[in-house]
Amino acid sequence: MSEKEQAKKSSAPDAAGQNSDTSDLFENRLRKLEALQSAGQDPFQQDFAPTDQAGDLLPLDQAGFSEEKEFRLAGRVRSKRLMGKAAFLDLEDFSGRLQLYGNKKELGESFDLLTGLDLGDIIGVTGFLFATKTGQTTLHVRTLTLLAKSLRPLPVVKEDSEGNVYDAFSDREQRYRMRYVDLIVNPEVRDTFVMRSRIVSEIRNTLIARGFLEVETPMLQPIPGGASARPFITHHNTLDMELYLRIAPELYLKRLIVGGFPKVFEVNRNFRNEGISIKHNPEFTMLELYEAYGNMQTMLDLCEELIAGTAEKILGTYKIPYGPFGEIDLTPPWERLSYLDAIEKHSGVRIKDDMSLEDARSAAAGAGLSKDMLAECANIWKVAEALFDEKVEAKLIQPVFITDFPLALSPLAKAYPERPDITQRFEPYIVGREIGNAFSELNDPLDQKRRFEDQVREREAGEGDGGYMDHDYIRALEYGMPPTGGMGIGIDRLVMLLTNSASIRDTILFPQLRREVSPD
Repeated sequence: MSEKEQAKKSSAPDAAGQNSDTSDLFENRLRKLEALQSAGQDPFQQDFAPTDQAGDLLPLDQAGFSEEKEFRLAGRVRSKRLMGKAAFLDLEDFSGRLQLYGNKKELGESFDLLTGLDLGDIIGVTGFLFATKTGQTTLHVRTLTLLAKSLRPLPVVKEDSEGNVYDAFSDREQRYRMRYVDLIVNPEVRDTFVMRSRIVSEIRNTLIARGFLEVETPMLQPIPGGASARPFITHHNTLDMELYLRIAPELYLKRLIVGGFPKVFEVNRNFRNEGISIKHNPEFTMLELYEAYGNMQTMLDLCEELIAGTAEKILGTYKIPYGPFGEIDLTPPWERLSYLDAIEKHSGVRIKDDMSLEDARSAAAGAGLSKDMLAECANIWKVAEALFDEKVEAKLIQPVFITDFPLALSPLAKAYPERPDITQRFEPYIVGREIGNAFSELNDPLDQKRRFEDQVREREAGEGDGGYMDHDYIRALEYGMPPTGGMGIGIDRLVMLLTNSASIRDTILFPQLRREVSPD
């Protein structure tokens, strides 16, 4: 079977609703490809190195245009206008679009190649700049090379029989699945991921300037620790053992603090075998950092600097728009509100450590929580967690640090000496979403072992996903870990905020999707 026959057989319906194996456009492009190859031309050449970019040429002073100054560009054909023995095209590269002009007299046989180009074809051109009568900067093409033939037509804006205009590539799932097409036809999508790269770079630069060392820790772990989440499980054949995809790097990073590194961070990929939503993807990116001799307060200050400072550096302002919430003001300092005070403020319920479970459930039911939800709460702190999730989180629109979490919900955080049921922990919330998590790290190995044991009992009783005993981490703490501040910030959610994106899928190049259904 020829390559072209295989292409026809394997083609699937595209995002524009067009079935490619019966498409006249697809068939026509295959015939063009075959004709080029039969004529001895290679439609997939490699020997072309551009020296210029379209976006750099548009601001050039037209007074300096000269036929002696040659430019060399490569990119995708996005429009074509034939005018007898002349033609205009738009070439697009990563920097922008530039108009091209070519005529048969100068191009000769290459003019036939030019007129036969399809939208989406990738070409290389050389030529000089001039201004059209309307003042548009244009490249007068002297040579043309076809570098890659596009067999599938790009989605375009269409008009139906009733005159209604619609986007032929409006299905969001198809856009996520076919991100390569989304990036071609929607420049604002490219802008989001350029912004993401700049945000991560700025965070890295800030931390390195503060003396932090970037490190890497295992993604395959024998024990899924550092968070309470359901892990992905795999098997290593040579070692004949189960391994887990990392749910968090925390315990390995703190081992490095034990080993003597004073400040470490990792921009890491984590994996959690849980739900998918506009806030959750099974594979996501976290910034996690640890500072010897730091604490919750130093982490508070650093968190404000990283989030607000990055916004100011990248966007030029602390005040940013976000969806239906209007203006979000990231100007430091942010509000501080304790976990239990936040619950009381937004639900009217005050959870106290001496309450009975039934009293806590009754109070939460009076605030509107369902009996089924409350039946799953095994203690008063789980009732508090349910109240926070249902009644508080969505109301935290402007930046706020929720502080002083119950110890029962914070197995790795250090408690206050004078308040043993409350930990030195905070979470930043913006637009109703948790952006991070931080605390003064627990460095007492005996206390840590007891908390791990409590988690294991809860998990074995079916009361949670987390809770594994990590004996090696306990052993590391037994060698001594200095007082330490630690923090994690969700990169995907931070990018959502700073790019005004409604879904986490808009900030991940290839988000997880259901398996694509192939045609028979």
